[in-house]
Amino acid sequence: MRYVVFGVGAVGGLVAARLVRAGAEVAGVARGAQLAALTARGLTLQTPDGDEHAQFPVHGSAAGVRFRPDDAILLCTKTQDTLVALEQLRGAGADGQPIACLQNGVENERLALRLFPQVYGVCVMTPAVYLEPGVIRCYARPKLAILDVGRYPLGRDNVAESLAAAFEGAGLGSVADAAIMKQKYGKLLVNLGNVVQAALGAHPRVGEFRDAVRKEGDAVLQAAGIAAGDVGLSSPRRGDMTLASVKGETHPGGSSWQSLARGTGTIETDYLNGEIVLLGRLHGVATPVNACFVRLAHELVRTGARPGSVDPARIDSELRREGAN
Repeated sequence: MRYVVFGVGAVGGLVAARLVRAGAEVAGVARGAQLAALTARGLTLQTPDGDEHAQFPVHGSAAGVRFRPDDAILLCTKTQDTLVALEQLRGAGADGQPIACLQNGVENERLALRLFPQVYGVCVMTPAVYLEPGVIRCYARPKLAILDVGRYPLGRDNVAESLAAAFEGAGLGSVADAAIMKQKYGKLLVNLGNVVQAALGAHPRVGEFRDAVRKEGDAVLQAAGIAAGDVGLSSPRRGDMTLASVKGETHPGGSSWQSLARGTGTIETDYLNGEIVLLGRLHGVATPVNACFVRLAHELVRTGARPGSVDPARIDSELRREGAN
């Protein structure tokens, strides 16, 4: 099986590097400065136990990949880029190959299933960071990530088992889980705090606002009848992945923090906190705190603000105007 990694960022780069190290055949799809760096120098993966280097073919679009029946496509873009990626894959001739969504949120699998018959969800847990072209840093050991996988919307089959075995063999903890979306909804609840950290940085009130967006998320999923698994730090699945420093530095921030730090011009908040806002509207549950952070995220992107630049008093003011508790 060849693995086509679409989106060689923090997650895609980590997975690609480790699969190559395990002897697997890998092809990547990247863009911009990352494409140039990977083409010129290959990929450097920095871990608590030292640097690793991986070289594999990288293309500027799916059109450069000659798809084969034995390919597995690992979709590693942010959700806001998923539809374009899927259309590009279809236009390049991908058809019956399995597509695994190594992405935050719960919308990617549904988008993929509209266009492709074999779709798999992957619940990604890893403190990986991409801030410099050609370099991925992962602040964990001994496992660099937990990547449980299952068929979407429900089930476990030979492909799920094969992907889990490949990830596990590459030093990335993985099991095939027939109820993978339960895990992914649990991860969605955890990811509601991404934008809070991105906006407030290390401010002492980060925990307070994380609790507030999580409280709304719990209420919305309960109203919608959606089960969410426990994938937090207390989860047994986290046992093989412990945070550690790399080159004397600790993990700086999550995916939304990284988007602001790199000035990407987009952010995934619409598909994290925005998912809770959407479900709240569908099921009659008020979500003022999540809605506030969705608006704030887009303002931060629009103005080019740095992570941690928001005064919590401003959020308090907005919530008071909306009558939120």
